[in-house]
Amino acid sequence: MLDAFSKAVVSADAGGKFVAGEELAALKSFIGEGNKRLDAVNAIASNASCIVTDAISGIICESPGLVSPGGGVYTNRKMAACLRDGEIILRYITYALLTGDSSVLSDRCLNGLKETYAALGVPVGNLFVLSI
Repeated sequence: MLDAFSKAVVSADAGGKFVAGEELAALKSFIGEGNKRLDAVNAIASNASCIVTDAISGIICESPGLVSPGGGVYTNRKMAACLRDGEIILRYITYALLTGDSSVLSDRCLNGLKETYAALGVPVGNLFVLSI
């Protein structure tokens, strides 16, 4: 994952040129909107537990079988793991928001998540409801 500045430098270097023109204007815009991104990240981080709990509650309301015996979050241990994973995903969302680049979600979070859960025996039916 490269930040906006690194991407501009790599792109310019590949063309054997200086960072200028549209690339420089994009960086100026990125910097200018930085406080908005910081405010949004701060709001999310300050309310992370409520956001995750509400999201998981919503998923359970849509699929009540998840909390039934044999369901994906039936035991306290499974529910705790679900909440933990929800916070991890939300954390990656804040990283993407902060950097202005959603590729961090694919690169670091969602790629392989389904396979990891399958290997751990975690039901994946509602996984992508949470990650969308």
